Amino acid sequence: MMWTTPNRENSDTSSLWAVSDSTVRADEAQQLPLTGERTVPGIAEENYWFRRHEVVYRELLARCTGRTVLEAGCGEGYGADMIADVARRVIGLDYDESAVAHVRARYPRVDIRQGNLADLPLDDESVDVVVNFQVIEHLWDQAQFLRECHRVLVPGSELLVSTPNRITFSPGRDTPLNPFHTRELNAAELTELLVEAGFRVELMTGVHHGPALRALDAKHGGSFIDAQIERALAGEPWPADLTADVAGVAVDDFVLDPENIDASLDLVAIAVKDPAR
Repeated sequence: MMWTTPNRENSDTSSLWAVSDSTVRADEAQQLPLTGERTVPGIAEENYWFRRHEVVYRELLARCTGRTVLEAGCGEGYGADMIADVARRVIGLDYDESAVAHVRARYPRVDIRQGNLADLPLDDESVDVVVNFQVIEHLWDQAQFLRECHRVLVPGSELLVSTPNRITFSPGRDTPLNPFHTRELNAAELTELLVEAGFRVELMTGVHHGPALRALDAKHGGSFIDAQIERALAGEPWPADLTADVAGVAVDDFVLDPENIDASLDLVAIAVKDPAR
């Protein structure tokens, strides 16, 4: 997810997720291009979204300790590499061949594979944890993907999911704001999908702004997110103070809290594949 300055030559809605030359860094050879389908580390204007994703990895990392973990839709690979700090083994899976090549080159601890999330290339009951962060909203057949997760998980193990909360991410819209999203979910809809796939939802929580980000909301006219979107839509360089505020966001500025779930920014679910009775 990104809200960087769009190219002036491409000013349609999808250009919110296109990158101008000004956002390309000197280490671009080591980075995947920003297309809007995934977030990447190391870019100032992208930092808010990166930290918002990173907090979920950090908070759920302990659930991967000593286990064989599949990250289904691993994207740039930074999260799979975080998981490799604690897991016994990390399998990364992505449909994008360029992402697979990038992960293979940059994160050698990850056993990276190319494949379709609707037909996971793993044996039945072969992994202890499936991680799927900020991916399910991109999938056309979400139910089939969740059935596949259930198939490859060992009984008693967990599926960890995060996804933008439809209520706050695309408020009042019939279609997602992000053109790369096929279907966004609220907490009730995500719960229903997980249960129908055979999971028991152990926890449904949400990502919220902590005190520092609430202060930035107030500073930037009520919504720090909207301030970033407004500048991206303007097609002009970001003001120095906004860039500095975005670049200064830290993972600790976000909190996971199950209260007031419909007001959360992102949904985070822990779903269990219970042993057959």
